[in-house]
Amino acid sequence: MAKGHWLDPLARRLLVATGQLPAAPRRSAPGQSSSGDTGESAEAIERELLALKLAGNPALRLRNAEEVRQLATLGWRLDVNRATAADWLRLPGCTPSQVDLLLRLQAGGVQLSGPDDLQRLLALADDQVRCWQPLLAFRWYGDPVAPSPAPVDLNRSSADQLQGRLPLDAERCRRLVRERGRGPFQDLADLQHRLGLPADLIEALIGKVSFGKGPVGPDLPRPSQPPPSW
Repeated sequence: MAKGHWLDPLARRLLVATGQLPAAPRRSAPGQSSSGDTGESAEAIERELLALKLAGNPALRLRNAEEVRQLATLGWRLDVNRATAADWLRLPGCTPSQVDLLLRLQAGGVQLSGPDDLQRLLALADDQVRCWQPLLAFRWYGDPVAPSPAPVDLNRSSADQLQGRLPLDAERCRRLVRERGRGPFQDLADLQHRLGLPADLIEALIGKVSFGKGPVGPDLPRPSQPPPSW
């Protein structure tokens, strides 16, 4: 490169970081260590490099928690209740099947109120939630629904158990039992689609239900009660 050639400061730092230009010597006052400044400068360069990569490739996937933290420092946030598939796939370890579930629930009007909702919905490990959390923004587009745990297996509980522990009326419980006889429910999005349930009801079920695998057994009436009328 010709002597005196001008480079934009950010471009120069990029070339230095990738080894295409030598680092400029740093001066420090007598008796003062420059190691702290060097660390801060290296971190700033890493953030700038990440910003350049994202600008050049909007679909770039973050590799680890450190890159998540750097992107959060740059001011980027993932709006959980409005995020696109590309937004979710930026996150380390986020799988296409998880994205599919999130988008199907979003399309049905379902919203998440915090990291606990997201962790229960996707069955995430604690360290994965901590990794993602600096980028997550839970903006509510409507009135929040108070959370209430206590998982109930929708594929195996009786109609009486469903009605007693969940915000479902008797008719919806009967419809649920009839429909699962055709095949077990896979997740909340599958439940909403097959029963045509409203979004606010699905939101109220987050963290309260589970979906057992395997064949569904018959829903037998209690001995002291007559068989239900279908």
